[in-house]
Amino acid sequence: MKSVAVIGASLAGLYAARALRAQGFDGRLVIVGDERHRPYDRPPLSKDFLTGASGQEQLALADAEEIAELDAEWLLGTRATGLDTAAGAVLLDGGRSLSADGVVLATGAAPRRLPGEVPTGTHTLRTLDDAQALRADLAGGARRVVVIGAGFIGAEVASSCAALGHEVTVVEAAPLPLVPQLGEEMARICATLHADHKVTLLTGTGVSRLHGAGADGRVTAVELSDGRLLGADVVVVGIGVRPHTAWLEGSGLPLDDGVVCDAGGVTPLPHVVAVGDVARAAGSRAEHWTSATEQAAVAVRNLLAGSTVATHRSLPYFWSDQYGVRIQFAGRRAPGDTPRLVEGSPDDRSFLACYERDGRTTAVLALNRPRPFMRLRRELARATRPATA
Repeated sequence: MKSVAVIGASLAGLYAARALRAQGFDGRLVIVGDERHRPYDRPPLSKDFLTGASGQEQLALADAEEIAELDAEWLLGTRATGLDTAAGAVLLDGGRSLSADGVVLATGAAPRRLPGEVPTGTHTLRTLDDAQALRADLAGGARRVVVIGAGFIGAEVASSCAALGHEVTVVEAAPLPLVPQLGEEMARICATLHADHKVTLLTGTGVSRLHGAGADGRVTAVELSDGRLLGADVVVVGIGVRPHTAWLEGSGLPLDDGVVCDAGGVTPLPHVVAVGDVARAAGSRAEHWTSATEQAAVAVRNLLAGSTVATHRSLPYFWSDQYGVRIQFAGRRAPGDTPRLVEGSPDDRSFLACYERDGRTTAVLALNRPRPFMRLRRELARATRPATA
């Protein structure tokens, strides 16, 4: 294999490029990214970057020295438009094409958007440009912020806006946010964080449309499905993401809520692998920071080998910072698993809990208990690691 194209210049793409060099690939390496920025860290966008506590320079995932050591060609601000598997070429905007012996798909995901007309002052938060636009809007005199969606991104944005002094309302269609991730009992505890900081949480109702007014069509209100109107100067939509696969339609690769691949990231075409948010590996798709970083080394190893010689199966792990509380979760919780308090108190918003099933621990949740959480996370990872020959 003399040339590899990494399509996607974010976290998963950077880690794939690192793995290629670390595993001895010394051929031509081309990294294609539709953003104009070099790889940066996304989690701070909804937190420290949004509040102004950190700047763009703190987001960089690689310094100038590492960029040089990768010895890669960077095609930034360039969008991939198709994959010609027969010709071994990636089609790029402007009618260009890029030939490669191997391809790493790391195009991530794009935010879901509300249907219908979107007034000025309505934002999603996925990219650095998104965060810069939202930060500027919040600094422009906005008082009332409505966040649509109470998942982790929505909750983090609400937390940051509250810290900036805005009047914040969060709208969630589900009766209680984060139940699929945490279960009802623990999700209810986490939902109380909003009220602790004078943020209004409205659940069990959707959004029918957004209202705008003025010459620039600026957002003025959010109309809920039950007919209520919420005044708004800024609206942030955080209702999930869709894997970025539209450009792969017609390529012959199987697409189903992501690029379908095996547990090693290998697609039905051995010279094409998928990593990160876009990869639907062994029937599931993970949208977490740790998954993107860990999948890359395995997928690259298989790409260079020409077949699946390694698989990735690590313990799922994610975290979220909200209202000064760090929420950490690790494991594979199933409906019916019972949470047991190990230490601390939910009333203090600082505790450690284990989810149990048939006498064994399946997952761990912590609020502001990082050290004991990491210890239990390591124990859980050892206990659930599959046996190897």
